[in-house]
Amino acid sequence: MTDRFRLTIAQLNPTVGAFAANAAKAEQAWKSAREAGADMVALPEMFLTGYQTQDLVLKPAFVAEAMAAMEQLAAACADGPALGIGGPYADDSGLYNAWWVLQGGKVVARMLKHHRPNDDVFDEVRLFDQGPISGPYRIGPLRIGTPVCEDAWHEDVPEALAETGAEVLLVPNGSPYRRGKLDLRMQVTVARVVETGLPLIYLNAVGGQDDQLFDGASFALNPGGELALQLPPFDEVIEHVDLARGPDGWRVLQGSLAPQPDTWEQDYRAMVLGLKDYLGKSGFSKVLLGLSGGVDSALVATIAADALGPENVRCVMLPSEFTSQASLDDAADVAHRLGCRLDTVPIEGARAAVAQALSGVMAGTAPDVTEENIQSRLRALMLMGISNKHGEMLLTTGNKSEVAVGYCTIYGDMAGGYNPLKDLYKTRVFETCRWRNANHRDWMAGPAGEVIPPGVIDKPPTAELRADQKDQDSLPPYEVLDAILERLVEGDQSVAEVVAAGFDRATVKRVEHLLYISEWKRFQSAPGPRLSTRAFWLDRRYPIVNRWRDQS
Repeated sequence: MTDRFRLTIAQLNPTVGAFAANAAKAEQAWKSAREAGADMVALPEMFLTGYQTQDLVLKPAFVAEAMAAMEQLAAACADGPALGIGGPYADDSGLYNAWWVLQGGKVVARMLKHHRPNDDVFDEVRLFDQGPISGPYRIGPLRIGTPVCEDAWHEDVPEALAETGAEVLLVPNGSPYRRGKLDLRMQVTVARVVETGLPLIYLNAVGGQDDQLFDGASFALNPGGELALQLPPFDEVIEHVDLARGPDGWRVLQGSLAPQPDTWEQDYRAMVLGLKDYLGKSGFSKVLLGLSGGVDSALVATIAADALGPENVRCVMLPSEFTSQASLDDAADVAHRLGCRLDTVPIEGARAAVAQALSGVMAGTAPDVTEENIQSRLRALMLMGISNKHGEMLLTTGNKSEVAVGYCTIYGDMAGGYNPLKDLYKTRVFETCRWRNANHRDWMAGPAGEVIPPGVIDKPPTAELRADQKDQDSLPPYEVLDAILERLVEGDQSVAEVVAAGFDRATVKRVEHLLYISEWKRFQSAPGPRLSTRAFWLDRRYPIVNRWRDQS
């Protein structure tokens, strides 16, 4: 009896709705597996359609086309190893998130996802029907059990597979990134290995889809929790995994153990890949942004340069009478260090024209935030004009702290198609700049070295919309603001709990108030990469109109 089995795992990057392109990637992985003498090649959850499809999968035409593409893929990959790949399945009993096994030109097995995640960014209960717990299937000498993603987070599916003869667990996933996610996956899968006594191969997708990043970082565990394989995060990888049967059953032979970067690097990689894929999958290759001389726009310019190359990034300085010479110099310095184009478009003429046009209806009023917002919206007008003319996507540059408390102008500095900093608090912006200055990786298309001047990082933040303006004129210091926001947003803590942690009650109440009244702005804000457990969009869904306040 054969006592070896080669499985090729394809940690690849699909695009939602690109059936032909995704099938071509799958077929290429299958050819690689055939050349390597593999018995089977596996691709992630819902790979043929891309993931997440959200409500696209409720369109019968979408599902019918996906299933037809699956049959065509089976025919194309008839002469060689078996192919396991995720895609939707529908019949008279319902619509399912399925994992298909193709062999010899036919569908030989189909696992229907049993547990449908309904938290965080997932709402699969409203999209898919619950599949039965499937049994194992045989490929050559090996009986394989396949819990589909969420099914591996519960005891019942893996245990049922083990009890019905599975000799290894192969788990296809579309598991999105957030800080600390790999450690959590390890904890869960080690528990499944301990409970079943079976080796487990965890295959995850990679790439960006809207706000979500799939980080790959696939791995294999043997009984006892031994790590036999670890793939790098965020890279497309095709890896051949060998299994051998011995006296104690099947085991994964030792493979490569790619080092896992720290949180700062993974967050930065997520922002770079998120921007690159959002643009590439949307058909854009160039971006522009307003470069103010401040730290946020400097970091966005750096992320864009690393994602697309400096030659594809246009920076625009839009000075007013309140723009300091230091800001002009800092913006020029950032653009020069990165190697990006810098254009200057003054807004004073436009501001004077608007002031004249509004002079009648605003007669007798004193200047206030209205005039500040006009400046911000004029800048957006100029930037959108350049975007339309040259086909460059406008990036917005507000960090999570500003987006949280509404320290941003709707239709002004919030204008844009994507926000790389949307889930990065201001204090993390500072540290991320320092990290990037000190580190350079092969996947960065921008230059190495100190690309963000230290003076830009260290100077007091200001919007420069009035004379001598500083952010701390109207906000608590960012280290205080961010600490309160993390407790209110990520921690869902009450006002009383935040105060008990040592914060001034009046400050906490003010931050809570700003957080709630800014919901309407966030509802209209550009998407950005999800880095935390409570990114603004699917992770945290609050009503726009909300009169409740915590009185604790």
